Amino acid sequence: MRLKDKVAIITGGSRGIGYATADKFLKEGATVILTASSQGSADKAVAQLKEKYPNATVAGISPNLSNFESVRNAFREAASKYGCIDILVNNAGVSESTPFTEYTEETFDKVMDLNVKGVFNATRAASECMIAKGHGVILSTSSMVSIYGQPSGFAYPASKFAVNGLTVSLARELGPKGIRVNAVAPGITLTDMMKAVPKEVIDPLIKQIPLRRLGQPEDIANAFVFLASDEASYITGVVLSVDGMART
Repeated sequence: MRLKDKVAIITGGSRGIGYATADKFLKEGATVILTASSQGSADKAVAQLKEKYPNATVAGISPNLSNFESVRNAFREAASKYGCIDILVNNAGVSESTPFTEYTEETFDKVMDLNVKGVFNATRAASECMIAKGHGVILSTSSMVSIYGQPSGFAYPASKFAVNGLTVSLARELGPKGIRVNAVAPGITLTDMMKAVPKEVIDPLIKQIPLRRLGQPEDIANAFVFLASDEASYITGVVLSVDGMART
């Protein structure tokens, strides 16, 4: 029960990595408030988690993450009901694969509004009570493409580069206030989106991974549990790669 009595908000918590993280956090004793793009999606995920953890406290909300006042109001309401936020996981995001020459300003803004501005808004809102009480943990989902880039859809890796910069910079700024800030950079992970990719595309990718398998959402969730726990109390400003790759 590494997160016993902790209150956590997980954005994008209704599916994939976010849902797996909510599951692991509940298993470790946390109170979890997950966000989704619609209240219906949030309620569905909450119902599934309550069925698995009937004695746990879990709730769903659906603020507009690209609007600061919407996020702040939702987070303040959650804090008034469940207690000050101890852990924030910025997981909500959108991927993109549009070629650069076909990019529009609207496409670029869509990615940045959620992947960067959404992270800022949630972090700014959650940090209010963390700063007031003198401790907290802020975590974000980055990506392996923030390190390697990708051949198309430049805004997505650019947004994740921004998440890395936010992580390292806020670790320095908020550390003296008792707040740790870290990120996890997943590799190719078997989410619903990846399950739709043909086998002939997936198999060559697996051959490039030394561990010879795709990541599971639970692999990423385990990293978030560790970074959220007191076991990582002397770790901040880190972008942890969880991608099955070997590095020199």
